[in-house]
Amino acid sequence: MRLNRVDLNLFVVLDTIYTERNLTRTADVLCVTQPTVSNALARLRKTFNDELFVRTPKGMVPTPLTENIIGRVRESLQMLETSVLEGDVFDPQSCDRLFQLSMNDDTAATLLPDLMETLGREAPGISVQNYLVRRRELFSALASGQLDLAIDVIGRADPQLCHEPLFKERYVCLVRPDHPDLGDSISMEQYLAMGHVHVSSRPSGLGIVDAELNRLGYQRDIRLRMQNHYTAPEVVGRTDLLLTAPSHWARRTQLKALEMPLVLPGLQLNLIWHRSADNDQASRWIREKIMAFYQQIRG
Repeated sequence: MRLNRVDLNLFVVLDTIYTERNLTRTADVLCVTQPTVSNALARLRKTFNDELFVRTPKGMVPTPLTENIIGRVRESLQMLETSVLEGDVFDPQSCDRLFQLSMNDDTAATLLPDLMETLGREAPGISVQNYLVRRRELFSALASGQLDLAIDVIGRADPQLCHEPLFKERYVCLVRPDHPDLGDSISMEQYLAMGHVHVSSRPSGLGIVDAELNRLGYQRDIRLRMQNHYTAPEVVGRTDLLLTAPSHWARRTQLKALEMPLVLPGLQLNLIWHRSADNDQASRWIREKIMAFYQQIRG
C-alpha cells in the first residue's frame, strides 16, 4: 500500500469508529453524514483487504487486524496533530478562541469568576462555554473536540485521556443551626434515622455516600434528590433534613457543619483533557491558569 494513494482522513474515521463503535455516532462526532462514514469504511476495507469492523447487536466490533493497527494509527494522528500545534506561536492577548468546558454548577461557581477575570485581563479574545457533559459521554466529547476540558472525577480510564488532580475534599454533614435533634455531633444511628437531601447531576444511580453506606450494609432515607447545588442548603435551612456535602459548602452557608459519623473517600476532582490537545499551546495555557487557581485555594 502506497501512502500517497490513501486519503489520510480515512484514518480519522477509523479511529472514531473504534472509539464510538457506532456509525451514526461517528458521523455525529465528525459532523458528516452516515453515508459518508459508510463510504469511508468501505474504502478502508478495500485498502486493508479486511472487514475492520463487524456489525453486532453490541455495535461495530473491531477485527483482530484493527486491534493490531489502532495503536499505531492513533500515535500517527497524534504526531500530525502535535506537529501542527507546535508550529503555532501562542499569544494570549491576540488569541481568539472558544473553549468548551464541562463542570457542574458548584465547580463553575468556584472557578469561573476568577478564570473570567484572568481572561479579561490577559486573554480578552478567549471566550468560554460551560455545560455539564455526562460522565459516560466525556471520552467521546473530548476525543471528538466537542469539548476541550472537563473538571470531574475520573470515570473511564483511557490512555488517550490526560488528567491533573485539582483538589481532594472531605465530606461533612450540614444541618440548620437550631436543629432540634442535633448538637455539635451526630452518631451513625442519628445519621441513618434522619431524612436526607441528595444533590446529583444524574437522575438516578448511587453517589459516593450511598455506595459506601451500601458497602457497610446501610441505607439512608433520601427525602429529596435534586440537581441544584444552591437550592439544597436553602431547603436544609428551613427543614430538619440533613445534607452530606463537601466541606467548602459550609463556608458558603449559615448551616452548621458536623463531622461525618463514617469515613468516606474524599472528593477528588481532576482537570481532564484529550491527549490530542496535550501540546496545544492555548489549551496548555488555560490549563495552567486553572491549575494555578486551585493550587492557590488549597493554600
